[in-house]
Formats: sequence, structure tokens, C-alpha cells
Amino acid sequence: MSSLGKLFKWGTFAYEGFLALPFIGGAFVVANGWVPLGIAFLLHAAAVIILMRERGPFIGNIVGIVTSIVAFIPFVGWIMHVITAVILLFEGIFASRQRPRY
Repeated sequence: MSSLGKLFKWGTFAYEGFLALPFIGGAFVVANGWVPLGIAFLLHAAAVIILMRERGPFIGNIVGIVTSIVAFIPFVGWIMHVITAVILLFEGIFASRQRPRY
């Protein structure tokens, strides 16, 4: 995975991790009029495109797109952000250990 792919993988993980913080992430989303969910959607979509071109793991970012769509539901959104952050964390760890598939 290139440095751009790693940047998007770890960047989306950090963003999802922040949104998964109880009360803080929800307050941030509500205070900004749910715009952070749209930003998360765009970041995950860009990450999917970049990671598909690099043949990197992109399932966590697909889950992130789904999370961005359903996250307006209070407790469902929080659980989905936690699940997405965990998936992105594991993908980031294991992708950095693998050799490129060229």
C-alpha cells in the first residue's frame, strides 16, 4: 500500500474513532448539522477508490460509507462508528505487514 493509501486508511480510522467517542462524537455531529457525516462519506468514498486502484484492503471503508448513511440514528450510529473504527484499525495494522500484491 502506498503512502497515500496508508494516509487515507489511518485518516479515516482516526476520524471514525473520534466520531465513536460517546457523547463527544455525537455532540460534534449534531452541533455541525450532520455535515461531519457527509465529510466521512466523501473520505470513505475517496479511500475506496484509491485502495481499489492499489489493491489494498477497502472493506472497512465500504462499512464506513454505510455508517455515514445510517449514522443519523443515535445509538445505531454510535455502534456503527465503533465497528467501522475497529475494522479500519485491523486493516491498517495487517495491511502494513503485507507485501504488495503486484
